[in-house]
Amino acid sequence: MQNKRFSPFVSSKNSIGKVMLDVIIALLPLCAFAFYTYRIWFLIVLGSALGGAILTEILFSGILLKKWRGILDGSAIITVLLLVFTISPLTPWYVAAFGGSCAVLFGKILWGGVGKNKFNPALVGREFMTVFFPLVMSSGDIWSTKRIRYVYEVEWFDFIPNAHWAEFLNELFFVPTGALGEYSAVFLLLGGIYLIFRRRISWHIPAFLLVSFLSFLWIFEDQNLNYSLGGILLGGIFMATDMPSSPSSPTGKSYYGLMIGLVAGLCIQFGAGFEYMSYSILILNGFSTKINQVFMPRTWGTKTDWPKKIEEVFLLTLSVLTVTFAVLSLHYYGYIPYLIYIYIIYIIFKFNFSFSKKLHQPI
Repeated sequence: MQNKRFSPFVSSKNSIGKVMLDVIIALLPLCAFAFYTYRIWFLIVLGSALGGAILTEILFSGILLKKWRGILDGSAIITVLLLVFTISPLTPWYVAAFGGSCAVLFGKILWGGVGKNKFNPALVGREFMTVFFPLVMSSGDIWSTKRIRYVYEVEWFDFIPNAHWAEFLNELFFVPTGALGEYSAVFLLLGGIYLIFRRRISWHIPAFLLVSFLSFLWIFEDQNLNYSLGGILLGGIFMATDMPSSPSSPTGKSYYGLMIGLVAGLCIQFGAGFEYMSYSILILNGFSTKINQVFMPRTWGTKTDWPKKIEEVFLLTLSVLTVTFAVLSLHYYGYIPYLIYIYIIYIIFKFNFSFSKKLHQPI
């Protein structure tokens, strides 16, 4: 008897679950370092954020999107991990839970679900935490973590005769300062290499981001700018490469990475404080669609109109810089909360009148 087959056939080894699993694997060493340093404190922050995210995923994804098993795809777990990696181990549990909930609701669900978000969900959640709990998130107390550390340093390379090189290598592997995901530059890079090897991300965004940012530092080397290499790597490898909110073409990704590095440098230069990577990535998230249009691959058999292309890139760059300085002005005068309020109103109305009608359309 002949086997009957039905068409069309859709077969893919890159299911959402498998992609998310690879990202989780890449993030596991960072989890190990965070737990190694702060033990129960890390677990409290992670558990609180995860609890808020899972509860929100179950309730709102089920009610609004009719997807009761959305939590199984792993996207909420990755969102929470990235969110937790941007905050202090002393962040109060209720603030972490609030951030996890907002990241999933306002960063993913109200956009229509996984793969449809315009902005990186983890950074959306972090900005909600900053706006609704400003005293907590801006307090120096939550960043004074020496008293709760179980480990202050590693001595893995002390066998090297040159003390300077030994210290340098030790700090590349482990420096327990800053946010929870910034402690190991080496394992951040290894996580990125793993994702590139698995073809979950491309090298363009993190590479061009680093080139741009390091060039900015070289130009303004006498300004004594405060930044975290771990924070730059965390943002460049794991957040800026978020597929739904980043460009798709290699040239678009390269430009996108260059501009994130430049905007991050400007944010540091003009006093954005701890928000420099959040602002830079979220700003460029907003231009992702336009970047795709400007850097659309050339149709086979056609010639590039270079004067027009240069004009488009110039106007795009001017637009990015204009928005950047507008955001920095809002930050300086304390008006960023109003921007978040506008975002909340916009996304709710957008969901009610647009996204909710397209819930069953493919990504």
